[in-house]
Amino acid sequence: MTFRTSIKINEIQKRQAQLDYKSKVGLFGSCFVENIGEKLSYFKFKNFVNPYGILFNPKAIEKALTDIVQQRFYEKSDLVFENERWHSLHHHSDFSNAKLSIILEDINQSIHKTHQDLQEASHLIITLGTAWVYHHIASDQLVANCHKIPQNNFIKRILSVAEITKNLKEIITLARQINPSIQLLFTLSPVRHLKDGIIENSQSKAQLLTAIHQVVSDLEVDYFPSYEIILDDLRDYRFYKSDMLHPNQTAIDYIWGVFKNSWISDESYSIMQQVDKVQKALEHKAFNPDSEQHKKFISQLNQQKDTLKKSHNILF
Repeated sequence: MTFRTSIKINEIQKRQAQLDYKSKVGLFGSCFVENIGEKLSYFKFKNFVNPYGILFNPKAIEKALTDIVQQRFYEKSDLVFENERWHSLHHHSDFSNAKLSIILEDINQSIHKTHQDLQEASHLIITLGTAWVYHHIASDQLVANCHKIPQNNFIKRILSVAEITKNLKEIITLARQINPSIQLLFTLSPVRHLKDGIIENSQSKAQLLTAIHQVVSDLEVDYFPSYEIILDDLRDYRFYKSDMLHPNQTAIDYIWGVFKNSWISDESYSIMQQVDKVQKALEHKAFNPDSEQHKKFISQLNQQKDTLKKSHNILF
């Protein structure tokens, strides 16, 4: 008897352009893409993650890609000053700074670098988190982050399926404009946005999922079921962190396993094993760093690193 449902990845997806050590992957969206980005980085796949910081809604991702593709650089007039810090309403608070020159330099360097990265990318993974958005009244625009600015400066609303679909189509157009051969993959974040309310979170996820599948069927892009893996496969609070909102490491490892089996080429597995071996060796702490045994260990480790550098241009 079977006591759980498991996600079976469509075999068509397995035959499409997969990741290998020649690939370069861009990841935009909610904090869940950072989990996948960490896995890619651990195994030394070339990737770049959230050049605007964590972005939750599709309009914010569209805005970021528009800036990057068009190389629209920021000026003082694009920022707001609140609580003794400069902020961009289109960036995560990681960019916020007390010095105007620093935040502008950080933002504009990120735009310049990511423009180049997208031109070289083989894959672009977009993870949507919520359809709830905040409209900044003074600037008359939807924002990515409110930066703890008083709530009466914003109007909160939910994007319609039609609006989200339009956002996603624009994201696809922008990506293919700068890189016609790029492979796009959409996912829906399994992170629960319960600050909006349980019912409101369900409505938000439903709007996003409906829009994603409209563009997936029409525009030759792909979908990875990270959301369904958590809700319908793992389906238990033991796979969440103590906040009961974010998937824990066990869940992330499980989703990564499914992602690996469906999106990473079989030929890359042996290289990943070698990288994993080196990564674990790098975490090793010697009891006696001056011992002959440890010196031999370091020599062997350096040989392994050198082999991966020469054969696959992998650097540690």
